[in-house]
Amino acid sequence: MSAVKQGLSRATATPSSDAKPPRWWEMLPDMWEFLRPRRKHLAWGFLLMVVNRLAGLVLPASSKWLIDRVINAHEVRLLLPLILVVLAATAIQGASSFGLTQILSKEAQRLIAELRTRVQAHVGRLPVSYYDSNKAGALVARIMSDVEGLRNLLGTGMVQFAGGLMTACFVFIILLTIDVPMTLIAVGALAAFGLILRKAFRAVRPIFKERRKLNAEVTGRLTESIGGVRVVKGYHAEDRERAIFAGGVQLLLDNVLKTLDTVSYMRLASTVFTGAVSALIMYLGARAVLSHAMTEGTLFEYVFFLALLVAPVAQIVTIGTQLSEAMAGLERTREVLAERPEGDEPARSEALETVRGEVQFENVSFAYEAGKPVLHEISFEAKPGTVTALVGPSGAGKSTTIGLVCAFYTPTNGTVYVDGLDLAKVRLGSYRAQLGMVLQESFLFDGTIKENVMFSRPNATDEEFLTACRTARVDELAEPFELGYDTVVGERGVKLSGGQKQRVSIARAILANPRILILDEATSSLDSESESQIQEGMAYLMRGRTTFVIAHRLSTIRKADQILVMQAGRIVERGSHESLYARGGRYFELYTKQYGLESNLFLAPGEAVEEAESAAEIETGEGAGETLDPLGLLRNRSG
Repeated sequence: MSAVKQGLSRATATPSSDAKPPRWWEMLPDMWEFLRPRRKHLAWGFLLMVVNRLAGLVLPASSKWLIDRVINAHEVRLLLPLILVVLAATAIQGASSFGLTQILSKEAQRLIAELRTRVQAHVGRLPVSYYDSNKAGALVARIMSDVEGLRNLLGTGMVQFAGGLMTACFVFIILLTIDVPMTLIAVGALAAFGLILRKAFRAVRPIFKERRKLNAEVTGRLTESIGGVRVVKGYHAEDRERAIFAGGVQLLLDNVLKTLDTVSYMRLASTVFTGAVSALIMYLGARAVLSHAMTEGTLFEYVFFLALLVAPVAQIVTIGTQLSEAMAGLERTREVLAERPEGDEPARSEALETVRGEVQFENVSFAYEAGKPVLHEISFEAKPGTVTALVGPSGAGKSTTIGLVCAFYTPTNGTVYVDGLDLAKVRLGSYRAQLGMVLQESFLFDGTIKENVMFSRPNATDEEFLTACRTARVDELAEPFELGYDTVVGERGVKLSGGQKQRVSIARAILANPRILILDEATSSLDSESESQIQEGMAYLMRGRTTFVIAHRLSTIRKADQILVMQAGRIVERGSHESLYARGGRYFELYTKQYGLESNLFLAPGEAVEEAESAAEIETGEGAGETLDPLGLLRNRSG
């Protein structure tokens, strides 16, 4: 089972003993924040609740009249009016219950819908670092499941709980007018049992919170397993995934069984307590009737009212469990809403109306975790309309640098400037509206080809859309489909090949018309023929834009204005392809290693490159005299 726990999450296997859940009264401000917009519905609900509970007192009160006056005193004339009063009270009670359901229960469902929307919107504004440390499935569970229990704060659970307490108050006053000693004995026993329940619910709430956490983790792992089904099947790992999921389900089962144990003990105690109090009252009441201190009708009335006093205590186990679950969900929801959205800093006051595309890094350092920097004092400048290529081994810091350009992260030290403005002070919306990217893994939504292309600019005209598609050769892949651009591509674009998805991604970037462009191995999913077909589209996309290219195939960035060679989070070399190659440093090592030039070191740099590219042409089937340049435009970027 330990391996299963590692497969899920160490954090969810054992809840933190240091984390103490807030007291219920500490949650009241959060509860009121959600309920305040519905205070009118709450007021009407409270009024209906009072009417409902008062009408419910008529039946036990009528028992004294029925026994003492109608039966014992033979006042038959009172029977019909008594029956009519009871029927009227029952009708009022039913109508008010119907109204409560219509007003509060429906409003509770609206609260859940609005809260889900609010949490999703908030999560969508959180920084990329938050997504780095939380699974997608776990976030889905938080948005969809954690708020579900909140219906009991406004719906039937709260109605039953508050209504039961209200009835108990009414009944307590009535019982005191009937017999003070018996009432004090009964209420004293109730108070003692209430203290026991209070401790039990304080113990059970962390279990509910742990269950929601476990459920989020198991859901997250299941989402990953389904999304990566090809990898799972490709490595014949079905049994492993089944074991991990089964282990997670077992952890959930253990949690549920623990909850059921606690609830079962509470229900047992509730039943025993109710029976003991009833037996005691029967004994005392019978002695009072035999001693003529109380009539039979008064005893029946007292027992009826006592049942209304004890019933909320018996129900509180079920209702309290629901409310504890709601509190646990509210606590986790509050944790998410407490996360600070990106761009919410007061310092971000500068709005970029237009972007020229000048990007400058000045002594920038960055660490994902405190004390573990991944970038060390990076400095460079990218002029508007130029191409800056980042090369280096995996883990060198290329993607982190691009993440800083995109403002996904804020430098730990140093400053990133855009058009002379500190990017940390720029409103993210105004900046990212002029940012475009084509990533190595082209992400497509489960919609049509057109919807995916239009995602970058939903208000684009049909002419602009078609131009972008023609430029990226998306028209060629859409034509064979019966529905053309209205063809649904499936989840993550599963119905398209890697190259086809990349074309759609490039068309999406072209339609966005960005001033700053990010290309992260943008043509890695394309074969040689597809690459050559979209060279024109890539040339159009990069023309006149400040472009950052991450490339592992170094032939793709030979014509870049500047190449930054990164290693261990530092820029170790910079310059053009020719100058870096001639220097014979780290770039020279990477280039010669990639194209097997070690055996040709006696040749001049230009001759060695030409020989290597000729070999590359033969390997990829390119025509004679054509150099391998998958990004195309790097030879003719100016037009």
